[in-house]
Amino acid sequence: MIDAHILALVTAALVGLCAGSFLNVVIHRLPKMLDRGWREQCAELRGEELAPEPRYNLVAPRSQCPACGHPIGALENIPVVSYLALRGRCSRCGKPISARYPVVEILGGVLAVAAIGKFGATWTGIAACCFLFALTALTFIDIDTQLLPDDITLPLLWGGLAANLFGLFVPLPSAVIGAIAGYLALWLVYWLFKLIRGKEGMGYGDFKLLAALGAWLGWQMLPLIVLLSSAVGAVIGIALILFKGRDHNIPLAFGPYLAVAGAIAMFFGPAILASYFR
Repeated sequence: MIDAHILALVTAALVGLCAGSFLNVVIHRLPKMLDRGWREQCAELRGEELAPEPRYNLVAPRSQCPACGHPIGALENIPVVSYLALRGRCSRCGKPISARYPVVEILGGVLAVAAIGKFGATWTGIAACCFLFALTALTFIDIDTQLLPDDITLPLLWGGLAANLFGLFVPLPSAVIGAIAGYLALWLVYWLFKLIRGKEGMGYGDFKLLAALGAWLGWQMLPLIVLLSSAVGAVIGIALILFKGRDHNIPLAFGPYLAVAGAIAMFFGPAILASYFR
């Protein structure tokens, strides 16, 4: 018989690969959906009526090649396998397919295996998978658009509070204080920077993301998350300026560093804090 733990990890890998495929859709379409919604709201405020547009959401229309419009069939949409079989090119026009698609799919599988391996095939393990998938989507959306959509950050925050209502990661009071402290910490940094420099240093999405991390992991993890994210952000920012000549006045997305720090804190935070206090 197959060991139950091995079976759980294999199942997690398959589910994670499929989740990664869906995350690709979210990363690509959600910013466009938000942009369309904003344009419609602006037109409504101006008293204008926009021409009706084709339905566009996370389900419709079907995925298609951006170069030739070829609809992607089921056999061409198998995570990682289809990309390798097609050699990274569209089956009709032969244009290259971005390597990001299999990377996100593999990342989904790896994170799911890591979560189930750490927490087991339990409600905590399933919740951890959802947490990590949301962070993955936010990371790539922020890299592309420098946006952290409320459509993900707010459900992530409430999801953390709901999970800890049952004490899956931390006691509920710790989660509530974490959500409050996470938001206020970066809110204060934002206003201090604005008062000193006269310009915005980060977006409101960063406040909400840190609040969500506090809701999931508790207020005790917030100093570690802020320290890790700041250190990684500083190193990468300086490297981009030195080696790629990036203008330091151009904003750099901070959400990915918060997301990476949050994932590290989920897996290794208690051990890091215990080691530090020893």
